[in-house]
Amino acid sequence: HNSQTRPRTRTPTHIHTYFVHITHHGESPHHTPFRRTHRLPSSVYLVHWLSQPQTSFHLFASLLLHLSLHNLGLTGQPLVEPVVSNSFICSPSPLPPPTLHHHCWRIRFAARSRRTRSTPHKQHQRQTENPPAESACGSRNTTHHRRTRPNMEDQLVSLLANTQSSEQGPRQQAEIELKHARSNPAFPTSLANIANHNSIDTAIRQAALSTLRLFIERNWSPEDRDASEPSVEISDAAREQLRNTLLEIALSNEDKRLVKIAASYVIGKIASADFPERWPSLLPTVLGVIPTSTDVQLHGALRVLGDIIDESLSEDQFFTMARDIVKAVTEVALNEGRKPNLRALAISVFRSCFDLMDIVKEDHMKEVKGFAEDALKDWYPFFAQVLKSRLPDAPAELTNGQPDSWNSIVAMKLQVVKTLLKVKSVFPHLLLPHSTSLFTAVWEELSLLQKPHEDLYIGHEAQGRLEDADSLPYTLDFLILEELDFLNQCFRAPPVQAELEAQLAAHASAQETPWMVDVMKMVVGYSRISREEEELWDIDCSLYLAEETSVTANYTARTASGDLLIKLGEWYSEKAVEGLFGYTKTLFPGDGSTWRSQEASLYLFNMLLSDFQDMEKPIPEALSEAYLGLVDYAVNQNEQPLLRARGYLVGGTLARGFQTPPALLDRIIQCITSEESEVVQVACIKAVEGFIRSGRVTADRQIPIINAIAQYMQNKDPEEMEDADELLVTLAESLPAAINMDTRIVLSQDVPSVDLLFMVAKLGASNFQATMLICEAFEEIVRTLSDTASYTALCAKILPTLTAAFNTANVTQDDPLVTVATELLTALVEHGSEPLPPGFVAATLPKLNRLLMESNEGEVLRPGAESVKYLLMHDHHQVFGWHDENGRSGLEVCLHIIDRLLGPSVEDNSASEVGGLAAELVEKAGQERLGPFLPQLLQAVATRLASAEAAPFIQSLILVFARLSLVGASDVVEFLSQIQIHGNTGLQVVMSKWLENSVSFAGYDEIRQNVIALSKLYSLNDPRLAQTMVKGDLIMNSSNDGRIMTRSRAKASPDQYTVIPASLKILKVLIEELLSASGANAAANAAAVAAAAEFADEENDDDGWEDEPETLDLSLGGTKADLMSFIEGSGARQRDDETQAYLTEFFMRAARENVANFQEWYGMLTEEERGKLNELASAAGQ
Repeated sequence: HNSQTRPRTRTPTHIHTYFVHITHHGESPHHTPFRRTHRLPSSVYLVHWLSQPQTSFHLFASLLLHLSLHNLGLTGQPLVEPVVSNSFICSPSPLPPPTLHHHCWRIRFAARSRRTRSTPHKQHQRQTENPPAESACGSRNTTHHRRTRPNMEDQLVSLLANTQSSEQGPRQQAEIELKHARSNPAFPTSLANIANHNSIDTAIRQAALSTLRLFIERNWSPEDRDASEPSVEISDAAREQLRNTLLEIALSNEDKRLVKIAASYVIGKIASADFPERWPSLLPTVLGVIPTSTDVQLHGALRVLGDIIDESLSEDQFFTMARDIVKAVTEVALNEGRKPNLRALAISVFRSCFDLMDIVKEDHMKEVKGFAEDALKDWYPFFAQVLKSRLPDAPAELTNGQPDSWNSIVAMKLQVVKTLLKVKSVFPHLLLPHSTSLFTAVWEELSLLQKPHEDLYIGHEAQGRLEDADSLPYTLDFLILEELDFLNQCFRAPPVQAELEAQLAAHASAQETPWMVDVMKMVVGYSRISREEEELWDIDCSLYLAEETSVTANYTARTASGDLLIKLGEWYSEKAVEGLFGYTKTLFPGDGSTWRSQEASLYLFNMLLSDFQDMEKPIPEALSEAYLGLVDYAVNQNEQPLLRARGYLVGGTLARGFQTPPALLDRIIQCITSEESEVVQVACIKAVEGFIRSGRVTADRQIPIINAIAQYMQNKDPEEMEDADELLVTLAESLPAAINMDTRIVLSQDVPSVDLLFMVAKLGASNFQATMLICEAFEEIVRTLSDTASYTALCAKILPTLTAAFNTANVTQDDPLVTVATELLTALVEHGSEPLPPGFVAATLPKLNRLLMESNEGEVLRPGAESVKYLLMHDHHQVFGWHDENGRSGLEVCLHIIDRLLGPSVEDNSASEVGGLAAELVEKAGQERLGPFLPQLLQAVATRLASAEAAPFIQSLILVFARLSLVGASDVVEFLSQIQIHGNTGLQVVMSKWLENSVSFAGYDEIRQNVIALSKLYSLNDPRLAQTMVKGDLIMNSSNDGRIMTRSRAKASPDQYTVIPASLKILKVLIEELLSASGANAAANAAAVAAAAEFADEENDDDGWEDEPETLDLSLGGTKADLMSFIEGSGARQRDDETQAYLTEFFMRAARENVANFQEWYGMLTEEERGKLNELASAAGQ
């Protein structure tokens, strides 16, 4: 219709008229788009909408889309007449039959109001960025597709495109507008419609689905809604439309993998909330598509299936649907007519089923195990077939990277190996009968893949570590990694071990056993340095050191081979070393082309030797001597820096347990400064630590070592060092080792030892490990130089440098340098002499005062408060005698610091040391100095305690009153009874917090002080304590019925406690402390752990495999050392004879003398508590 004939009158805002244009995008004889408008059924000929625009649109759209197109009038002549307001204008004329699935028809909705909506039109029809407006039924230009104003979907398409803009302004504006658009009810369905249009750019469709996923995560389920922003209600009709549209995208025949993957991910999110109750047809629909699907449809179905398993299936649903799921993916995986990449995806989905079985088996072991055993029967032959299959033929040398024909085959093999590893972890016994055949198949393949691996990654720099759009890895390096790990697991299977040990026993030595020689040849081959690593290490030597310290996240065939060899060393001890040496000696001296294999063999020996040393397992002296000869050969290969570096590292490791010639150490020291290759230099710095740790380095080598490291650091760019994390860690290990040979070296004016230490601390301020090592080293230096003369000289040397850090750094921001400097200063003050050197307080307290009054960082405030506490502890006279530039005394400065740390602006964790500082100040200053400030200080502590929540902070504040109670318990009760805190007495507030948190106190001295203070408070027999009611024992809630206590359930039904007098609670706490001090609780915990371990062993005894924790390898020496240090540093209470003796005497005397009506309180104790005291009395002979 001609838009000029249309009246210009505006439709009233409460009446919205929609014109429907059913447009067929085809070609006329002249190949131009055409449009025809058709008459709707009479039942909807005239419609008035008296509702909101969004509602009316959805009602109308729902009605129209449910109409059968064949009901439309398809005959008659075009009707040309003016548009009538508030009515549908249609012209019946014939149309070719519509094909809905191919989107042959486009249905456009245009409103005669301020709001219009339509589905997006083909992009090629838009020839202008902002076409001129035309009426809803106006004519269409053959080159332009115009409309009155952009609809919801067009706006979103534009916004999504702008979110990907490289220009910050348009991108941020689009993100803001997208956020605002969420409140529109049409927002989610419009995004889904955009994603369902194959005419829209794939990136935009992906963005639409990504945006939709985030929207669904926030708004679909009430429990998932984010409280920080208002939720958006999604109507039931919109939910149904979204479910159908997304499933249509995922299962369609459109070959857009990225779109399907994104849609599948959204389906998984919806299914996690709706399946099966509100979406019962989901899984049957997906499973129904798989048997007859095209490859494109199958891909979408498998993606949806995988996401359902990962996100949605519950325990009950697993039992009802598992067989159908496994049957479907089995048919795909075993179907050789399907593409290998689709078969790989099916195997991946099958593996996901075992993740679910791992969860379900805990409560249904028999049923799940039976199901898994039945399911795997068809898979084992398939696994073996895939592993034995060979990669397609390829060029003799793979100079152009991995052939494309390998990708899908490698992906399928990878998924097979990953699945076998998963089966082994979930049901070890099911894999055991097949372990020997699978071990053989993987061994053979790894042997065959050595040549391609060498061509791709050692001879050339092929791209590795690649995954496809489905996150399936498909490069050879990934396959080798998985197969090495599987081989590692198979070595633990008793059938495999029995066979290997029989062969080992049949030969005179490990070097003559064929399998031992073969495995050593294999691991050496896969441990060779790749071209990529060689180039990276040449650029950044810190990456080379990362491999040595095993902190690299780059898990490669080299590291996997090292792990495998360490395991062989655990099982076969010296025979593993002999086997490695047997193959290694065939590589030396060799020609120049074998240097990578030589380096790899020494790398593996270094790994094995380090683990032997951690386990305190000896290496035969003859082998050590032989390897020392190989070290000498390696360090003399002037053309191969990486081989030389490896030689020095092995020399340093050997030196820890074997006498090495002094000439080797001298050469290492020389190379730190004279070597051209930086990799060799840092290897020598690393190696020198091994020599020093052996204790066999003579004192005359200390200065040359420190000077060599100093020269190396002087020649390095500080900015480069600051970014080299592992180099800084290595320096933080080797430099302190050299200094600790004789710590008096730091007092020398000729050797810059402590300056180097501070330089490493400064450069590594953001490096946690380097900072920790430097602080520990500095603390050791100060501890060994604690006599007055040495300490004074040390302070004179280092204080200027240390305090200068506070002048240059910004203390109000999170500056790592300030943190490190504060920690070092704390170590210096903590181990200071008594009294401190003259002028020490004047040099340090102003800096500390500025830190503690201006900084908000807990990492600064905690050590800063500790430093002031130690100043008071070691020399309070110097503190109180010092005055700042404003004339304030040290006492006033300390009071201001405490006042600030007790204020509400400082978080609990940041102020956790203020209690110790306050207690020290009260003790050292006393009533005579503090005067009226004492009650004010104590009231501030009590007030802050009322709101404190962090356990360390609560302990810190309570200890203020505990230490006062040691010398004046009655004064403490009197004071607390007189003050009011938030409507309660101070006694009520403090005793409630004190008694509730006492059992969680940490630190022997702190626990002992607390126990003695509570005993003194009890012994007062003060009626005010007996009248103070506090939280008692937990009231067991029988309504839980063993259910897991979720956060919402805990909030609805919080724990309840009895209310008892404070005096009774003190006795309960002291009984608990008595058990802790005697080691009874620790013994009980250890027994519980042992029982649990025994139960676990019994449960897993039938798996037939050597016990192997999934995450921690307890047989590794390094792991054991780490765990021991963790246990020693944990908060577990250990036996404390002194505290036990005190409490034993306290209870004996209380019972004997009826202290503070003990007999009366004794009757109120629980039966268990009375039993503990009776056991104590019996043990004491009472």
